[in-house]
Amino acid sequence: MNVIDSSAWLEYFAAGENATFFAAAIEDIQELVVPTLSLYEVFKRVLQQRTENEALQVVAVMQQGLLVDLDANIAVSAARLSINHHLLMADSVMLATAREHEATLWTQDAHFEGIAGVKYRKEPS
Repeated sequence: MNVIDSSAWLEYFAAGENATFFAAAIEDIQELVVPTLSLYEVFKRVLQQRTENEALQVVAVMQQGLLVDLDANIAVSAARLSINHHLLMADSVMLATAREHEATLWTQDAHFEGIAGVKYRKEPS
């Protein structure tokens, strides 16, 4: 199973330098777990930079995976992870969701580097 961090989704949709690193995990729909918080973050960023229609198309692609809401178990786990790894709320929710589903978290956010269960690729400069 794979959880794609918002930074990785945005890199993929923008066809950035790291897009191919994330492509296999994103395109394997049967193994894709999508936290609804990712929908929020990605939709918001695309809407800020492009049209609403383009933002809706992006989240339609994301919704092909298994959508996971923030529930009590993930929230408590995320809080622990936030403290243990010094992560912001959204990042800890992504990691907690990945762990809840025994998934790999794919990201280019540097603060995930070295955390177990994370596939990290340095963000292009």
